[in-house]
Amino acid sequence: MGYGSAVSYQNSNQLLESTNRSKLTYQIIENLMQIYSTMTVAESGRRGYVFLNDTKELYRFQGAVRDLDPILENLRRQFGTRLDQLKRLAELEALLDSRIGLMRQSIDLYRVDQTVNARQQQITEESVQLRDQIQRVLASLQTTEEISLEEWVRQSQERIHRSAIQSFLIVMTSFVLLTLALVLLYQQRLQRQAAEAMQASLAQAKVLGEDKLRFFSMVSHEFRTPLSVILGSVQLLIEADRQWSLERKQKNLSRIQSSAKLMTRLLTDILTLTRAEAGKLECNPEPLDVEAFCLNLVDEIELATQSQHPIEFISQGQSSLPKLDEKLLYSILSNLLANAAKYSPSGQPILLTLSTHPDCIEFQVMDQGIGIAPEEQANIYQLFYRGKNTGAIAGTGLGLTIVQKCVELHHGEIFLESSVDKGSIFTVRLPIRV
Repeated sequence: MGYGSAVSYQNSNQLLESTNRSKLTYQIIENLMQIYSTMTVAESGRRGYVFLNDTKELYRFQGAVRDLDPILENLRRQFGTRLDQLKRLAELEALLDSRIGLMRQSIDLYRVDQTVNARQQQITEESVQLRDQIQRVLASLQTTEEISLEEWVRQSQERIHRSAIQSFLIVMTSFVLLTLALVLLYQQRLQRQAAEAMQASLAQAKVLGEDKLRFFSMVSHEFRTPLSVILGSVQLLIEADRQWSLERKQKNLSRIQSSAKLMTRLLTDILTLTRAEAGKLECNPEPLDVEAFCLNLVDEIELATQSQHPIEFISQGQSSLPKLDEKLLYSILSNLLANAAKYSPSGQPILLTLSTHPDCIEFQVMDQGIGIAPEEQANIYQLFYRGKNTGAIAGTGLGLTIVQKCVELHHGEIFLESSVDKGSIFTVRLPIRV
């Protein structure tokens, strides 16, 4: 029993050591992902200042740059004497310094000349190249840490297995001291459960970190396209011949306006989702002329889609002024209509139906688009989830998540009827008084 207790104590210490090392490895991985997200914020701030002349974006850039130093210091401390990782970290720091230097050049150049010139374009291209190099170094660092994490987990599992076997032998050979043996086994069982719970928590946190990285990557990608459109259109207008027709100039201005609205909507979706996740999204119902609201929204969506998807609006039932939160209702209907337009062939009509009942008000959005497979319908409200049949159609996977949260804040319900290649019908039912 003395020998068995000593072995069990040793296994417990080794298991605790493996768990602590696993926790340290995860902290390193989290810091690496935080470097990428911080650089994304810095680049977004630089672009916002240079292309939108927004001083707040300059402060975001400066704050992100300041945040990098403590992260890198933590990594140096966490790597300790691991020369291979320290060498990669030094390479990463050099690339980060180069990219931050380019961003500062871009800001200084903008302060001198606020037009978007060839040098700004060149700086942007060089920054993208450095970003790709930084991603490769981060991926190399993270891969090494993930291999280490898998090794620690494997060792922990082996030690747990050995500990269980030794405990069983001790019980079989020490029947006289059965009570004490049972106590030891119970303690070891608790330790195993704690270790497994910690490992499960680390795995869940790793998934959360990957979602965060995917979120920042998605935001960066979604902002790149409208920014490029705005930048290109502005450049064309700057360099335009004075003989350009008014129609041609108006077309470029419309492209700028459409891209700016797209960015505004994406920012609104992100802010709405962030506030909802933080529990700070509130429902403030007030009397609302729903019919007029829907007509204005239809005009706005048709303008945004350049009338490629005609929207037919039908109002049924007696008109009333239900108490609803206008901002939340806008998020619900605009996302549903935008999705219907996005996933429907050009020229296919979309139907928005408003039905007023004594105790509730019902909105129905019907399209003839690609539809949603039955096996996927239970997952469509998950964050970042997109159907397998969306293909190359651009999207963030945020819209239906936001719709569901806004409906829940109204204490309402949402229903879906859909078949692949036959379209979808989303029905939202909200109580008249929340």
